[in-house]
Amino acid sequence: MTITLDLLRTAPRPLITPVIHVQNAEQAVRNIDKATTAGCHGIFLINHDFPMADFVPILRDIRAARPTPWLGVNFLAQSGASAFPVLAELAAEGAPFYAFWADDARVDERTEAQPEAEEIARTRRESGWQGLYFAGVAFKKQRPIDPADFATAARRAAPFMDVVTTSGRATGEAADTAKIQTFRNALPSTPLAVASGITPQNAKDFAPLLDCILVATGINFAGDFYEIDPTRLAALNAAIETP
Repeated sequence: MTITLDLLRTAPRPLITPVIHVQNAEQAVRNIDKATTAGCHGIFLINHDFPMADFVPILRDIRAARPTPWLGVNFLAQSGASAFPVLAELAAEGAPFYAFWADDARVDERTEAQPEAEEIARTRRESGWQGLYFAGVAFKKQRPIDPADFATAARRAAPFMDVVTTSGRATGEAADTAKIQTFRNALPSTPLAVASGITPQNAKDFAPLLDCILVATGINFAGDFYEIDPTRLAALNAAIETP
């Protein structure tokens, strides 16, 4: 399975992309296998426990061990300006990753001029990297945005990325459905993802508004930051599939 912009726009339900907090290649591969067995279209990998420089060799090992799944990457606290050249280099080496997710799109809803987002877009073009760009807007742990400005933030961000990605206020905390509805209304044709707080229990509330769900704590074993619980992942899939 793979994720494309066309699939994001046309799939009858949001695509579930588990997020693996990587410890090492063996742990990541074990959880990639759980996600692919469950029929997930893709998986994101993130480096909470070590810097980007230490993550890149692990990514090479992961891709060597699992050359076919659709894998995306979040380099924690790094923008696309740092990520796109690295991802292009990995692809040239034969270790492609098909998406980059940044927590902060570097878009300022308070002004029309977007120099940081423009610079990231330029770096993306010049790198030649061909993947999808997911980027955070009104995202957890970033500069707070007034809810009255959510729609403006979404609209100003959309031209700079493939998938506008938002969240609740913290890891594992669901966004207000009103926030997601505001984003959806502002972005009727732009893929929209959420990256916190979705669980088998609340998924039905969000599924009609979303194109993609990035999920970790909602499908991991209770109290475990690193290991997918196949039973919870199956329950999330079932919750979204059930009318």
